[in-house]
Amino acid sequence: MNKSMRNYCLGGLVACLLWLSPAAWAEGNSVEAVRLSQGQDDSQVLKVTLKEDLTATPTAFTTANPSRLIVDLPNTASNLGRYNEQIDKGNVRNVQLLQAGDRTRLVVNLKGPAAYDIKTDRNYLLVSVHGGQTGADGTRFAESGPTRSHSIRDIDFRRGKGNEGRLTVTLSDPGIGIDIRQQGRAIQVDFLNTELPAVLKRRLDVSDFATAAQTIETFPLDSRTRMVITPSGKVSHSAYQTGNQFVLEISPQTVDFSNSGLGGQYSGERISLDFQNVEIKDLLKVIADFTGQNIVTSDKVTGTTSLRLKEVPWDQALDIILATKGLGRKIISNNVLWVAPSDEIAQVEKRDLEAKQAIHDLEDLQSDVIHLNYLRADEAQAILNGQSLGATGGGSSVSCGTGAAGVAATATAAATAGGNVGQRILSKRGTTSYDLRTNSLFVQDVPGKIKEIREMLARVDVPAKQILIEGRVVVADDTFGRTLGAKLGIGHAGNIRANQVGVADTINNAAQIAQGTAVTMIPNVNLPATPVGGGVSTGTLGLSLFNASSSLLVGLELQAMEQDNRGKIISSPRVITQNQRPAVILQGQQIPYATTSQSGTQTSFQNAVLCLLVNPQILNNDDIILDVEITKDAPGETTAAGLRIDTKRVKTQVRVKNGETAVLGGIFEQVLRDDTNKIPLLGDIPLFGNLFKNNSRKDEKTELMLFITPRVLPEGMAGI
Repeated sequence: MNKSMRNYCLGGLVACLLWLSPAAWAEGNSVEAVRLSQGQDDSQVLKVTLKEDLTATPTAFTTANPSRLIVDLPNTASNLGRYNEQIDKGNVRNVQLLQAGDRTRLVVNLKGPAAYDIKTDRNYLLVSVHGGQTGADGTRFAESGPTRSHSIRDIDFRRGKGNEGRLTVTLSDPGIGIDIRQQGRAIQVDFLNTELPAVLKRRLDVSDFATAAQTIETFPLDSRTRMVITPSGKVSHSAYQTGNQFVLEISPQTVDFSNSGLGGQYSGERISLDFQNVEIKDLLKVIADFTGQNIVTSDKVTGTTSLRLKEVPWDQALDIILATKGLGRKIISNNVLWVAPSDEIAQVEKRDLEAKQAIHDLEDLQSDVIHLNYLRADEAQAILNGQSLGATGGGSSVSCGTGAAGVAATATAAATAGGNVGQRILSKRGTTSYDLRTNSLFVQDVPGKIKEIREMLARVDVPAKQILIEGRVVVADDTFGRTLGAKLGIGHAGNIRANQVGVADTINNAAQIAQGTAVTMIPNVNLPATPVGGGVSTGTLGLSLFNASSSLLVGLELQAMEQDNRGKIISSPRVITQNQRPAVILQGQQIPYATTSQSGTQTSFQNAVLCLLVNPQILNNDDIILDVEITKDAPGETTAAGLRIDTKRVKTQVRVKNGETAVLGGIFEQVLRDDTNKIPLLGDIPLFGNLFKNNSRKDEKTELMLFITPRVLPEGMAGI
């Protein structure tokens, strides 16, 4: 039987179930004739002639799959017997007239979704069918009783487990007629002949619930109450009613119920149901006929319910029916479902578990040897005993100053140490031991548990990913210096009246010159140019002036120097390690230094090395989290206490994509100095003051950049 024929039969079964619902009708009217005629605007008008005048408009509703219009005539008999006429005009396929007890049902089978109008004129019932006007966007749940005024008691909105918006409307009674239409993106719900309390006339902003619904506006319109739900985009909706609770669920249209169900939970074919006071067992029979499943019901499954569902997966419809009555389901075999009260199912499952546990307690133990390839046997034993292995160990407890031996020892200890103790994978009678020489694990347990352990270890015993990590340390410097200086010496001998005068750099030299003794010229002003970098001679220019007749001697020496130094040092350490295993690579030298204590003088060593310490974690998307430390130490200047060590270091955690380069950090340092040494007053004289001062200018720039590039190696490849 194909799907369309099955849906057709299902619709007939639904109509019959509703027709056969228990009711007690008093003696009343009867149907005398049924005739279909063509109306205006491509509509079809079904004219039903009754024996007596109609006092109220009959209730009606539609079904979407298959498309049907159903009209109930209470307190009415049929003088036509079981009436079935093939018409096939417009959107009407055929018309059926069924009677049960004192109620008659008119079933109009349609070719597609349609809108309808019902009017009464004395003893005539006029049903107009307008094809193709509502489509799949409109569904009408009509009243099941005489026309009367109803009311809305409460409106509530929540977010469902599948992130769907769930609107719950509490009605005064379950017989309220409800029309649902989708106008563009908005969903419009009309509650027929329903009053709205003033306190519920409002506009709700539900965007904070993070669902597809944004606003819900409720207001009275003529004799009905209208509710307009505005979504954030294209949505799909499903509606159902249990008792006086009407529920409308709104989900993004990207969710496909036919494939993955609501939130990926339901995957059955979609079904539309409309029941009033029907037995639960009859509902289960409808679902069993629709799905082909075998459903076994417990004797305790009793009661009736009213349910309205539109285009929902059948397994979701089943869960809704079971939830309303506190029932549950259990799969007995592939296509057999057992439906019973939840407590009864829980007792059966508890009994089954106790029986399985009794078998485990009495079953003979079996021994087995499991040979491991990549996972260490002691680590496998720890896993089976419920211990979580600490795979990482570099991170914060190890640094480049620890040295290679310390890093390796700490990494090994961290990798093999047990972490938190959890639930044992072995049964309570199971035991394990291991042999590291052959990397074998010995297990003694029940056969079922040994099979489970083998399957679990097969998923864990896989080669760890390997990763190549390359670091770059770039040190660049730019130094510029300029210095100017001068030496000036003046010597003179003469008489002032009867006194002999001597001018020189010191008192002694001045006395000797006054006495006529020749002395060596020593500068009176000595402000030479200091080499910028040290150890380099400055450029000099000397000038001497001597006048024998006046015993005058002048000596001048000018000094100048300018330096411009640029350099770059690039260090590129590389290392390969496994996922979540720390690794270190070192290169450098150890500087000896002496320490004195009560036991005497001892020689110790200080590391001055290039070091790369890294602990990688490869994520499932091949991104890499790195705990990394890079150190670049180098010998510096010699001080009074010994050789100075210049240190450059970075220690951080960073996430990098596979093959990309990350800048871990950088230091830029610039030193600007302008120094002037001068003789007061004389050094301030323009131009001439340069003979009495020296100037020094320094501009030093140093930049440190650290880069790191991780690359996940293909399986089977290990090389730099």
